[in-house]
Amino acid sequence: MMNQHVDESAIGELRDIMGDDFGLLVDTFVNDSAKRIDDIQAAIAEGDAVRLRAVAHGFKGSALNISARQLTEYCKQLEYMGRDDNLADADTVFQQAKQEFFQVRDFLKAL
Repeated sequence: MMNQHVDESAIGELRDIMGDDFGLLVDTFVNDSAKRIDDIQAAIAEGDAVRLRAVAHGFKGSALNISARQLTEYCKQLEYMGRDDNLADADTVFQQAKQEFFQVRDFLKAL
């Protein structure tokens, strides 16, 4: 089953595999992501394409691990903007990524 923000069947499998550690996984994802959001925002504000690429790449991997497909896609776009040193639309995509993260976070916290 696919919810708008997270692949629920993949999350179900992850919960089965992780067992009691699933809550820790969610907490770690949420806390790490909050820091990454701050780092991305700072990188964009400073025009630091190298930092944007690196942080977005890490965030992309975390989002993919938690089966947050749209968040993964936004992070990929930010990573490519950093790679290409073209930050013209980075703030717009960042705002979308941030809103998507809040949706994913709320979904995971409700589990």
